[in-house]
Amino acid sequence: MVKLTIYHNPRCTKSREALERLADRKVPHEVVLYLDAPLSKTKLQELVKQVGGDPNQLLRRKDPKFKEAGLDPQKNYSAAEVVALLAEYGHLMERPVVVKGSRAVVARPTERLDDLL
Repeated sequence: MVKLTIYHNPRCTKSREALERLADRKVPHEVVLYLDAPLSKTKLQELVKQVGGDPNQLLRRKDPKFKEAGLDPQKNYSAAEVVALLAEYGHLMERPVVVKGSRAVVARPTERLDDLL
């Protein structure tokens, strides 16, 4: 079985729920505390590709810090812009992001994990 990687924020309820779901199902996984060890632009580019579709799904647009940073929650950011934004404002990454092999999901709601399991 391929090990999963979860990009986790311990303060986030959904992120904690995703970890619980993985533990309950005894799914081997690695936890990356992305706020403690910010992700490189290369890793962020990889995540954007793995999630596929709209890269904007990786942005926490409703977070008050999004507007505080002068960002427009209505704008459709390109993949390159999403990478640049998350490299500068890592706390604005939607969570949890769970990766299995070449695929990833933003596990909100946590049932989206089932797409990988």
